[in-house]
Amino acid sequence: MLHVNDLTYRIGGRTLLENATVHVAQGQRVGLVGRNGSGKSTLLKLILGELHPDAGSVMVRTRARVGCVSQEAPDGDSSLLDCVLAHDPERTRLLAESETVADPARLADIHERLATIEAHSAPARAAAILAGLGFSAEDQDRPVSSYSGGWRMRGARAGALFAAPDLLLLDEPTNHLDLEASLWLENYLAGYPGTLIVISHDRGLLNTVADRIVHIDQLKLVAYGGNYDRFEQVRREKMELAAKAAAKQMEQRQKLQAFIDRFRAKATKAAQAQSRVKMLERLGPPISVIEDQPVSFDFPDPEQLSPPIIAIEKGQAGYAPGKPVLRNLNLRVDMEDRIALLGANGNGKSTLAKVLSGRLPLLEGRLRGSGKLRIGYFAQHQTEELSVDATPYDHMRDLMPDALPAKVRAQLGRFGFGQDRADVKVANLSGGEKSRLLFALMSRDAPHLMILDEPTNHLDIDSREALVSALNAYEGAVVLISHDPHLIELAADRLWLVADGQVHAFEGDLDDYRRLLLDQARQARRDGRATRDNAPNRRDERRAAAELRAQLAPLRKAVQKAEKQVEDLHRRKAVLESRLADPALYSGPADEVARLQRELGEVSRASADAEDAWLSAQMAYDEAEAATQPAD
Repeated sequence: MLHVNDLTYRIGGRTLLENATVHVAQGQRVGLVGRNGSGKSTLLKLILGELHPDAGSVMVRTRARVGCVSQEAPDGDSSLLDCVLAHDPERTRLLAESETVADPARLADIHERLATIEAHSAPARAAAILAGLGFSAEDQDRPVSSYSGGWRMRGARAGALFAAPDLLLLDEPTNHLDLEASLWLENYLAGYPGTLIVISHDRGLLNTVADRIVHIDQLKLVAYGGNYDRFEQVRREKMELAAKAAAKQMEQRQKLQAFIDRFRAKATKAAQAQSRVKMLERLGPPISVIEDQPVSFDFPDPEQLSPPIIAIEKGQAGYAPGKPVLRNLNLRVDMEDRIALLGANGNGKSTLAKVLSGRLPLLEGRLRGSGKLRIGYFAQHQTEELSVDATPYDHMRDLMPDALPAKVRAQLGRFGFGQDRADVKVANLSGGEKSRLLFALMSRDAPHLMILDEPTNHLDIDSREALVSALNAYEGAVVLISHDPHLIELAADRLWLVADGQVHAFEGDLDDYRRLLLDQARQARRDGRATRDNAPNRRDERRAAAELRAQLAPLRKAVQKAEKQVEDLHRRKAVLESRLADPALYSGPADEVARLQRELGEVSRASADAEDAWLSAQMAYDEAEAATQPAD
């Protein structure tokens, strides 16, 4: 389907790709990965022919249709559904011709071709794609011009999917989608019938969709079989082998060089020394082991406050009196909470975030919070508020006017801004660096509660992993809105569902929520076909399924809590063992050694108890799940 041969491309004197080669077979679903700025989007433009290589070639199979999401948002008075249908130009042209053609033979040919391309089912297919991306039946009939730019681009995604080209190129397809639309898109792409190349920082999507990973590494295109987790494992193993080979080669070089230096001047050993020189030359240049610079996130820990740090009683929230977006809010947040908000865009997740952060007062009800409470609020739109002519240091200094320069730079350093990047103008920072700057600004005074609204939109996969680690190490509360399932699964232990103007705890995990969404989608399709007489039976089935999920949810949550405790204790044990293995420790006070040994013993005992509790919880869950299965 696609052949990239010895491709070289330079921009502004910088080489992005050099003698890069990769082949993509028909039907493969390829995840294209690499650090921000490595040239992923540039490669897609080279495939599309929008850019031309400095050397080498990019060849797509003859007559293959190549598609991508248009960079320009659709516009006009046509309905959204008609706009998506227009992405099939052959169908549009044939239908228009069938209205005017007079020749019966030609008309027969047109109808035969329309039947071949299944034109009769096109409106249903387009509607299903739009529904999956969050457009209701009423929304699909609205004119495109009535939508905001973001929703129009979502419609452009629907058009690209509907066109179903032989080779589909997607660049960050889940950006600015809510979790529900992201999960639908993930499932849709996993069954895509053509060839797919997708750039994504969403680990979950790459694991579900991709059967091959192409990594832009040191200006080359390196292909790996399998999904992202498999790629990461194989690459780690390759780097470990390369590091061992480099260490072995270095050891050999040192031994040979030592012999040469020692015996070069001795006549009796001159021949042997010369032999060693030739051996040294045959070893070749030192093996290079280049690792990407790790991304840094480190949130300062706040002092503890008495629970709850925030409580809402009988609250109503909205933007106009008498028109609440959210009603009957009875919520509390404690210091140890890690809460993710679920619900489709427009249901009020951002409204709740603004209420909790103090940016939006309640219309009715009462909000109580500790007088010492500090809140950090992160939202992607805040990048627009950064001064493009100021540096990260300038922004931080403005918020910390009384702090010493070293303290200002220390806070920036927590988020990867060393001397070289702290003094670069914001205009020259990448999207990921701007996000990290917002994290640094938000957390400067060690907030007790961090509210994060889509924090990963511009972060690459390594940065997202660093964010997960930092959130898990942070000792304050977190309220998270994200379309990234991987982030939610690893950083949140409570789920709140925002739907129908209400906010309720969701008793289950993200897999349960996926199943709920799939059930709702299937039910909506069945409801569209079923008669009214079947409605009571369907309600009974849904009620029974909901009761089953409710019975299993507390047990599943107990398993997850026990598993997390085991992981935390194992990490703590590894840290203690590492410190006790450090020879420098034993040159210090003996009391410190004794204290660490006591702590290691306590952690080891706690770890054993936690593992027992984990096994017990897992057995209880397995037994309960088995009891709910139908008998053979």
